[in-house]
Amino acid sequence: MSDSSGFFNEMLEKDGSPRAPYSRIANWLQDKPNSFLTKKSRDAETIFRRLGITFAVYGAEEATERLIPFDPIPRIIAASEWRRLSAGIDQRVRALNAFLHDIYHRQEIIRAGRIPANLILQNEAFLPEMAGFTPARKVYSHIIGTDLVRVSEDEFYVLEDNTRTPSGVSYMMENRETMMRLFPELFQTHNVAPVERYPENLRQTLESVAPDPAKSEQTIVVLTPGIYNSAYFEHAFLADSMGVELVEGRDLFVDAGKVFMRTTRAPKQVDVIYRRIDDAFLDPLTFNPGSMLGVPGLFDAYRAGNVTICNAPGTGIADDKAIYAYVPDIIEFYTGQKPILNNVPTWNCSREDDLAYVLDNLADIVVKEVHGSGGYGMLIGPTASKREIAEFRKVLENNPSNYIAQPTLALSACPTHVASGIAPRHVDLRPFVLIGDQVRITPGGLTRVALKKGSLVVNSSQGGGTKDTWVLED
Repeated sequence: MSDSSGFFNEMLEKDGSPRAPYSRIANWLQDKPNSFLTKKSRDAETIFRRLGITFAVYGAEEATERLIPFDPIPRIIAASEWRRLSAGIDQRVRALNAFLHDIYHRQEIIRAGRIPANLILQNEAFLPEMAGFTPARKVYSHIIGTDLVRVSEDEFYVLEDNTRTPSGVSYMMENRETMMRLFPELFQTHNVAPVERYPENLRQTLESVAPDPAKSEQTIVVLTPGIYNSAYFEHAFLADSMGVELVEGRDLFVDAGKVFMRTTRAPKQVDVIYRRIDDAFLDPLTFNPGSMLGVPGLFDAYRAGNVTICNAPGTGIADDKAIYAYVPDIIEFYTGQKPILNNVPTWNCSREDDLAYVLDNLADIVVKEVHGSGGYGMLIGPTASKREIAEFRKVLENNPSNYIAQPTLALSACPTHVASGIAPRHVDLRPFVLIGDQVRITPGGLTRVALKKGSLVVNSSQGGGTKDTWVLED
């Protein structure tokens, strides 16, 4: 594996020797010809095709269903590194849930002047309909995907907090299953923390936030927009692995303030809805009246405490990119502690001084839409052409409050199998967190890899792939 041109190489020391977590993998790779990894990659593709693991690409001219490329070389995280990461994630998700409870109740953080009122109250992700309502156990965001990047031996940054309907956990699990099929011998030489308990942990989490958690049998459903959604495979996967029903809005109805599921026998009352549809489409009587995806009367049943919705409506305010810059303050305000994991320095383009700086430095920074996702609507200055920068400048000047900007981070690189052999490629990490009766963090998470040489965009919609993530146990 060649040098990663100044970026932190997670496998190699500066002198080219393997870092301790990668020592066995590095020795194993030395004995493997490129043809061996090529064959294993094809075997993995065959497995994914058989299972139907695809994602949709909206607006693509070609076929909309694609496989996410899978890299057969695992990413490895030492036990000591993971302990620090999990402590930082735990601190962060607890603070974000406290923040959500506060802004929908007394709004102490606004009263204290720690965050501008207009940033909350005028934000489209803030739902006034949630004001004064407290979900079971005061948990708003039950499933969170925290996106992390690494820039050095000891430095990790949080890129964003996905507190609405984070996706990717099915790929984390299928990546592990595929690796165990392809390379069983590697698992015999590494003490890898398991991920297969995620569905069991998810179900326990959902049961713990039911309206009546003492009820002997909880009825849980996964609410999907349907087969044309980009993450439909994951919706079906999670329902199946938890042993619960996968439903669409038309499968549910509200009667006497309670939610029921239609069955071939009699209607069955639903206790918990793991929803994978956006707030606006949940209930046409409360939100978007034209929605055919939701359930009329659902929100009133929720406010009455007769059903739990996970994640709660209105949680998007906590992962809004305009709020992101204030998360360190949010953590300190609600925990009394300094953040264990740092934010990426961020300029809010709605501020005049920040906007001036961003416009002067477009060629050197990354600009993102406040409500954007999937790698769309962003400018990566160092890789953009002069024409792209000029066009983006006009867009930014016309609507500055819709954007934030950040420095271009030197994302770490991991060994990755490409056509020419093994080469460093940039990666990020999305650990998955469950919050209910306790905080459960799955060791590792989904590593996304930018397969194009020099690219920093890891999103699958932009050509990125995935890796299995190994957390080594002591």
